Amino acid sequence: MSALTFTVKQETAQRVDMSPLVCQLLKDKSVTDIAAIELQNGKRKIRTDELFEITGSDTQNIVIKKSFSKLDFIAKELQDGSVTVVGEAGAYLGLGMKSGTVTVNGNVGLYAACEMKNGLLTIRGNAGDFLGAALPGNKQGMKGGTVLVKGNVGQRAGDHMRRGTMLIEGNAGDYCGSRMIAGTIAVMGHTGRFLGYAMQRGTLLLWQQPTLSATFNDCGSHTLAFLPILFKSFTKLDSKFAKKSVEFNRVRRYGGDMAEKGRAEVLVRLDKGITQNNAAFSAERFH
Repeated sequence: MSALTFTVKQETAQRVDMSPLVCQLLKDKSVTDIAAIELQNGKRKIRTDELFEITGSDTQNIVIKKSFSKLDFIAKELQDGSVTVVGEAGAYLGLGMKSGTVTVNGNVGLYAACEMKNGLLTIRGNAGDFLGAALPGNKQGMKGGTVLVKGNVGQRAGDHMRRGTMLIEGNAGDYCGSRMIAGTIAVMGHTGRFLGYAMQRGTLLLWQQPTLSATFNDCGSHTLAFLPILFKSFTKLDSKFAKKSVEFNRVRRYGGDMAEKGRAEVLVRLDKGITQNNAAFSAERFH
């Protein structure tokens, strides 16, 4: 059985709500039934076969080809199966995702992985603002699962994040980890201003030295035994995070945000050269 494939015939001027085209809602439906499903397109509704050419029949393996940035709510509340997007995706990708896998071979818009609960969401391009965040007015964002971004992310990634793991191979914008309640965000690239603003708990794992506010305390250098275990959990991923060369266990630890509960931590990688120099300096002091 081949994957159920939706190929865009022509891009629309208005945004499209893709939430009806998700694995659990299409289960046991025929291609004829799927073609007749109506999608909200701006102020009007359009049939699925008006926007897409439909091939294949495996509703638990969905592929969207020639996708563009106005296709919103792809894989909303996905419960099982897989969704692959060839092209770009709009806002609210994987909103409330409960299980399964979502892969996007391009850039995505605002609120990707918003309030995600479980599963694996991979973005091979860049992600917009509020990645893994809470919907406006809500107090809990991403609650579980793993988000992997191979490009850069916008502002407020992990805003109100409650649990889960967010892996960013590129740079993160301003307010990364803002109002974070728990969970882990790892960033290989550079981070913007106001990192960890109003963080309560959770961990920010960084490869580059950030600019931190005065409400984060420098807790010194540490060798953390849990980091090798954490990196080992990434080996199953198709990512830079899975490479042995990026692992480390020696960090500079900062505690904060002291304007909040102050139980969060920012862990910054220490280069081997710096670690060795510090060790030599300490040895000199005690002789």
